[in-house]
Amino acid sequence: MFFGRWDVGWVIDLRLACCALLLLLAAGCGSGGTPCTSCSPPPEATFASGPCAPDHAAVLAKLNASCGTLTVAENRNSTSQATIQLPVAIIPSVTQPPEPDPIVFMAGGPGQDALNQAPALVSLGLLNQTRNVIVMNQRGVADTQPALTCPEIDKASIHAVGLPYDSPNTGALHVAATKACHDRFVAQGIDLSAFNTSQNSADFADLRVALDIPQWNVYALSYGTDLALSEMRDYPSGIRSVIIDSVVVPSRASLGYLWVNTHEGITDIFDACAAQPTCVSAYGDLSSEVATQVQTLEANPLTTTVQEPFGEVKVVLDGGALINWLGSPPDGVVPIASIPEALGELFQGQPTQIAESRAAGADPSKVGTTGWGLWFGVICSEWVPYEPESQILAQGQLAFPTYPESVLSLAPGLPFMTQDCGVWDVPAAPALVRQPTVSTIPTLVMAGSFDGITSPQAAQLAAQTLSNSTTVIIPGAGHGALFSFGLPDGSPANPCAQKVVASFLDDPTSPDTSCVSTLSPPTFTTSPGGMMPSKRAP
Repeated sequence: MFFGRWDVGWVIDLRLACCALLLLLAAGCGSGGTPCTSCSPPPEATFASGPCAPDHAAVLAKLNASCGTLTVAENRNSTSQATIQLPVAIIPSVTQPPEPDPIVFMAGGPGQDALNQAPALVSLGLLNQTRNVIVMNQRGVADTQPALTCPEIDKASIHAVGLPYDSPNTGALHVAATKACHDRFVAQGIDLSAFNTSQNSADFADLRVALDIPQWNVYALSYGTDLALSEMRDYPSGIRSVIIDSVVVPSRASLGYLWVNTHEGITDIFDACAAQPTCVSAYGDLSSEVATQVQTLEANPLTTTVQEPFGEVKVVLDGGALINWLGSPPDGVVPIASIPEALGELFQGQPTQIAESRAAGADPSKVGTTGWGLWFGVICSEWVPYEPESQILAQGQLAFPTYPESVLSLAPGLPFMTQDCGVWDVPAAPALVRQPTVSTIPTLVMAGSFDGITSPQAAQLAAQTLSNSTTVIIPGAGHGALFSFGLPDGSPANPCAQKVVASFLDDPTSPDTSCVSTLSPPTFTTSPGGMMPSKRAP
């Protein structure tokens, strides 16, 4: 296998060397000076206005968006003439005329449908208040051509809701689905090695030039922050300012490091409960109680059924499912302020809230929406090759020493990823993609204290090499500090984050962050049904 990869690399290097010689000597690569057609450079990026992506046309029309398609080379490191088409939407500012420097959104995942998030981006009346907002689906995501979506994986994930989270059978199901999707793409002639952050970053640089925008601002979320940091490092020209929200640091991105994030986010939830008398009175020492529950559920998984709008769903809760749910708020079902209450119900054998959260993953409408080709292309080339698999368990045991090995041996949120990458079979990315970003571009670095996916320490690490940065940690916010909703009525828990972002966009060198010092985690909800028997009021 390794010999095959070295062979491919040698062939590509030879072809690129041939092209370089053609440019330098104005001579053909072929014999007798005959031009070598295989040495043609990859096609240049172009943008064409046109209709919005069909799946989002109605919603984008309500936002008065104008649309088009960016066409780029599939692989800029190859002489292949294959191209990729990326749908773009431009949402006009509320006030007209707009400021000359728009905001471009870099979505997370990898592989999330950015166009689907367009309404949320402007729902606060913030990002597009005075500037146009540009949204582009990244290569391989839904509505791109080709779209590297994998119904096989989505359907396997739906089935897995009714299986123990970390059982070998669950892993075998997922890996088989991953291989089936991989093999289908390879049979179609798709170069899976071209779906990564380096090519993705170049797509956005090409978009700015193709739209003839001298300068823009970046708002990046989750994996999009990895992409934004890469953009700042490799294509800094034309970037006025950057907001990185829920930060993935390229130099630290790894499966084992996810346990560091999970520990920080969960511990902050436990500490916040301990600091609120009503919460600690109702639910006791959450850290100890959850540790016991993880061990109990791992030994004897709990099976239940919940009724969802799309039908009845069988749900299995084991220790892995519990800790992964707790480490990734908000989840769209259980408000952040209700997390201890949901745990308290579980302690009494009433897992309804957590089970409903897990059942939401079985929604059939989500089939075919994730760009798994980009997901695996990034993680399997940029993360997995740079860390031994043993590091996952080692980091997990440092984070949660009393938890079972069966829970800790799988990366939180990314179970069986090493095995998945074994069948996805893309070469390791150059080490350059993991270099820290050293930049003077004004940057707002944001994190939520309850975020166990991309914790505050990751944000602080990224900021160390961004000399013109401001770091803001929002107490009680989860993943996506700007859009993290934590109150039971669904209202924003942290309007201060919105004020900070607006101030930063007005003046990136001197944002007003004074409101952050007034923040505290939300008051956790309690109910008699959620209290542990030993803690009930008389």
